[in-house]
Amino acid sequence: MPPRDVVFPAGRQALYERNRYSPAVRSHGFLFVSGQVGSREDGSPEPDLKAQVRLAFTNLNAVLQAAGCTFDDVVDVTMFVVNPEANFETVWSVVPEFWGEAPHPTLTGIGVTWLYGFQFEIKVIAQLPQGQGH
Repeated sequence: MPPRDVVFPAGRQALYERNRYSPAVRSHGFLFVSGQVGSREDGSPEPDLKAQVRLAFTNLNAVLQAAGCTFDDVVDVTMFVVNPEANFETVWSVVPEFWGEAPHPTLTGIGVTWLYGFQFEIKVIAQLPQGQGH
């Protein structure tokens, strides 16, 4: 197997190396993006939920952009929300700022009890632009 074709957004490689995972991997015409949270530059959580969701999407978009993609290339989304009964409406009120127009990607929402101090995480699979991928 050839080495993984890893994508790093600008300025955050040390954070990923410290936590021992890749932000995204190109494979067979797709980009598999690790879960993105609303982390500040030092990796700490943004305390305000709406701001945390916006920052998670900003971090996601930086990974997508580093691979030559946009959110329009996303085909599958998994969202993780701590305490979804209390937080889902707040999270969902921010999503349209980043989501784009229909047709939308597939979506799986999962309620969780813990996200390492975060309240929201988003993980996606995107189709790479023509000519990219292995």
